Amino acid sequence: MRTLSPFEPFRGASTLQDQLHRVFNDVFARAGDESNLTSWAPAVDIFETEHELVVKADLPDVDLKDLDIRVENNILTIRGERKFEKKVSEDRYLRVERAYGSFRRSFSLANTVNAEAIKADYQNGVLTLTIPKREEAKPKQIKVNVGAPTMAAAAGAK
Repeated sequence: MRTLSPFEPFRGASTLQDQLHRVFNDVFARAGDESNLTSWAPAVDIFETEHELVVKADLPDVDLKDLDIRVENNILTIRGERKFEKKVSEDRYLRVERAYGSFRRSFSLANTVNAEAIKADYQNGVLTLTIPKREEAKPKQIKVNVGAPTMAAAAGAK
C-alpha cells in the first residue's frame, strides 16, 4: 500500500522572492546595457582666468572628424560621437562599461568673451577650448598718482 504525501506545488521550484529578484535583475541589466550604447555626456571642466574662459572635455576614442564645435547666439555646443569599434568579436567581450554613441553638450557664454577668437586643441583624448575675454571685460588696474596737494586743497585746509 502506498502512503500519501502532501501536495507541494512549489517543490523543486525557487521561491517567489528568488523569481522576482531574477526578473528585476534581468530587466535592469538589459536597460544598463542598452543605455551604454545610446547617449552619453562627456565630463567637462570649465574655469576662468584673468584673460580667458577654458573648457576641457574628456573625449577619449572620439575621432576628430566626428567632432563638431559651434557657437550660435552665445551658446557653445560640443557635439560628436564615440563609435563602438568591433575589433574583437562581440561574444568575446566580458564587460562593456564605457558609453558609446552620439553626445551633445551646450553652455551659455557670457557677453564678456570673444567667441570669434576661440581656439581648440585636442590631445590625449581631452578637448580644450580657450575662449579669450573681450578687452573691455578684462580687469584694468588704475594707477593713482600721489603728489603734492593742489593749491585749492592747501587753501581749504587753513
